[in-house]
Amino acid sequence: MHQVPRALRSGRKLLRQTVAGVIIMCAGFSSVPSSSAIYRLSAVPGCEATKCNDVVLCRARESCQKPQHVLYFPGDVQNYRDVMASHSENFRWKRWSLEDVADMLSQRFPNSYIWIIKSSRMHLHKFSCYDNFVESNMFGAPKHSTELGAFKQLQALLTNAFSAAQKILVSHNNKYSVDRDYDLSKFDICTTYTTNGCPSKKDNLIHPTMNLGIPSLKDSLSITVIGFSKGCVVLNQLLYELQEAIKDKDIQSFIANIKAMYWLDGGHSGGCDTWITYPDLLKTFAQTGIAVHTHVTPYQVRDVMRSWIGEEHRKFVQLLKQYNVKLDNRLHFSYEMPSLDNHFRVHEVF
Repeated sequence: MHQVPRALRSGRKLLRQTVAGVIIMCAGFSSVPSSSAIYRLSAVPGCEATKCNDVVLCRARESCQKPQHVLYFPGDVQNYRDVMASHSENFRWKRWSLEDVADMLSQRFPNSYIWIIKSSRMHLHKFSCYDNFVESNMFGAPKHSTELGAFKQLQALLTNAFSAAQKILVSHNNKYSVDRDYDLSKFDICTTYTTNGCPSKKDNLIHPTMNLGIPSLKDSLSITVIGFSKGCVVLNQLLYELQEAIKDKDIQSFIANIKAMYWLDGGHSGGCDTWITYPDLLKTFAQTGIAVHTHVTPYQVRDVMRSWIGEEHRKFVQLLKQYNVKLDNRLHFSYEMPSLDNHFRVHEVF
């Protein structure tokens, strides 16, 4: 392994190894405690071999009887910290990098494993496009559909990420193996697909030595799903296809493990569907018992040039209350001028 004396002297420890497309980073950035381990899992396959997403993992700070997981979908601009730091414009927002947000969420949810699910495409290195979850235009604005796809992708992606991460964590916990290259054969994840393009179950067995739970096994774990800004398009797509999803037995069990969903200042460049306002969809959603948290700022909901965002948000909240959903709805920085800074700062106050 390469020595990094300069990084060690500066207090920014970096241990980096590549494992079958997985980059393991023990990051000690100024904003990240040295005890936090950040793992980059590159090109984790989903429900089809071609549908891959990078995933950033921050392990739980505290143990919990039932495994708890937080899934986070970033917004525009958000990328790896080194990528943002070297970008001519995006360096201004590097404190909201994938690794830094993983650490923030780890402090907010200390009993949970944090999984940052990176968009599969970033147009112009700026616009996050979640093509693997919802059909999107060049800039990532969604074209929502009731066709079952996002749930399949999320369940398969999470299962494969669990499989890879468990093997990595087991090896990383062994003090005799931390400083050596990993055997690639030990970290193969889903490689066989069924005729419909989804991973075969025999390739998705969870490593038995660490208990992260099994996404498709009801009550084996607890999941919280968070979308920030553009990342909320994934949560919205899940709502769109929920009526079809509950007809699938495996996905129904997966949905039962989702306990809460957070919309953090959702927004995208399309002219509608920033928030879901269709009664039939929200009535079905209400029946799941999933708790809803909405945290917004004037940057989105009070933008006079995009007035539909605030209108849709109000209707979304109104319908959820009407259907007796457990709802926490908050407006932050209401007495301050709308700003991109406060838009990002919703991470600090939700």
